[in-house]
Amino acid sequence: MNKRYIGALFLAPLLIFLFIGGMPLKILTVVLSLLGLYEFFKVVKQGKIKPFSFLAYALTLVYYFLLKTQINYDIFTLGLILITLLMLCIPIINIEYTFIDVAVTILGFIYVSVFFSFIVLVNNKTYGNYLIWFIFLSSWLCDTSAYYAGRLLGKRKLCPKVSPKKTIEGSIGGMIGSILACTVYGQILVSKNILNIDIYHFVILGAICGILCQFGDLVASSIKRYVGVKDYSNLIPGHGGILDRFDSILFSAVVVYYYLTLIIGI
Repeated sequence: MNKRYIGALFLAPLLIFLFIGGMPLKILTVVLSLLGLYEFFKVVKQGKIKPFSFLAYALTLVYYFLLKTQINYDIFTLGLILITLLMLCIPIINIEYTFIDVAVTILGFIYVSVFFSFIVLVNNKTYGNYLIWFIFLSSWLCDTSAYYAGRLLGKRKLCPKVSPKKTIEGSIGGMIGSILACTVYGQILVSKNILNIDIYHFVILGAICGILCQFGDLVASSIKRYVGVKDYSNLIPGHGGILDRFDSILFSAVVVYYYLTLIIGI
């Protein structure tokens, strides 16, 4: 059997957690965050960087323990500043480490753990069990549409130095796929009286996700290219690691949360 199909079966239980939501989804997200952090730190170590892995794991657990229905930005900002201050003292005490190691440790925590947490935060919103699907549908349709549009129409390279196979035509196809996914799904929710939101919001949300999802993919590729690896790990057959599979979802989760919160006011 094709490894990608085996990998898809490996990921299938995720759908169950998305339907269940609540604490089971939060626990799964914590696990994904820790696995993603492990992959991220394992990869950057090949670039001669020495992150403080265990500090990031501990910070992740504390962050999720304190995370409720929304981020308490006062506590989060204070905690991040204090942690940064203390970590910057480590290279002075032990000169084997540098400020780069500190910076990458903090980046890993924000990029992986905090970005993953927006899945939980969207689920915690009113009608969150419906809203959470905007994160995944936009990402999945963007990836799929970009792949097939690139194969059929792709001629002009998008970012050849970062991801040689991606094309401008594929990128446009990906954005269209995300717009269609969000618009159709949003219209279904409106027609069933679950949401009362103007249709243009779904179009805009899909467009923003369609752009940022692709940046999420390219960011993950740029990190791997910097250290010279193909995948973050081989945890998921045919798909690579957690960050290989969730790179665009990390970005769409942030976009969906803040669009719903700041623009629509949910």
